Amino acid sequence: MVVIFPVHNEAATLAAVLRRVPRQAFGRPVVTLVVDDGSTDGSGDIAVAEGAKLTAHDSNRGLGAAVRTGLAEAVSLRAWAAAFLDADGEYDPAELEALLRPVERNEADYVVGSRFDGEIASMLLHRRLGNHVLTVLTSVLARRRLSDAQSGFRVLSARAAASAVIIHDYNYAQVLTLDLLTRGFRYAEVPISYSRRRDGQSFVKLGRYLRLVLPAMVRAARAGQTAAT
Repeated sequence: MVVIFPVHNEAATLAAVLRRVPRQAFGRPVVTLVVDDGSTDGSGDIAVAEGAKLTAHDSNRGLGAAVRTGLAEAVSLRAWAAAFLDADGEYDPAELEALLRPVERNEADYVVGSRFDGEIASMLLHRRLGNHVLTVLTSVLARRRLSDAQSGFRVLSARAAASAVIIHDYNYAQVLTLDLLTRGFRYAEVPISYSRRRDGQSFVKLGRYLRLVLPAMVRAARAGQTAAT
């Protein structure tokens, strides 16, 4: 299977995170793939030094574009499942098998690690509020209850990875969920742990995020409903 890390200037945390990726999951070898999205701090060199497979963008295209590249690479490697998570230390790669379990049991095609059903260490109040608002909006568009629409730790089966459509370069979270759910892919949530990042800075600025992502969410929901019919 393939574990994807979309990375933009995460030199401070990348090595420590990569070292926590399990070598195997359910008896299958794990390939660690870093998609370097135009980093200028040597993140790509760190990935190679830690033994990860590296794919690099010439410039910073955005998180959604990096995830799209990673999923395409996982499909080309014929992975039985693809996981992706942030490289900033907020998520623990050691929890990989917990998220893979519904796919391994053929119970789900798309699994999201839920911070709000798990354990959260010191999430900032405005981030918690923003997460709640976007989760409610995504739930409405998806026509089902979700507990965490912005989680950065997710798993896709081979079929879901090959079919996934990410129409937004800036971010992937809501548009990927709406695309897959409205097309009938089986969904599951698994509780995970979360710790607020200690190094670097998140690219998310709530005003800009809403302005760019909300229209894409509506388009993704409509496109998925059209494809499903």
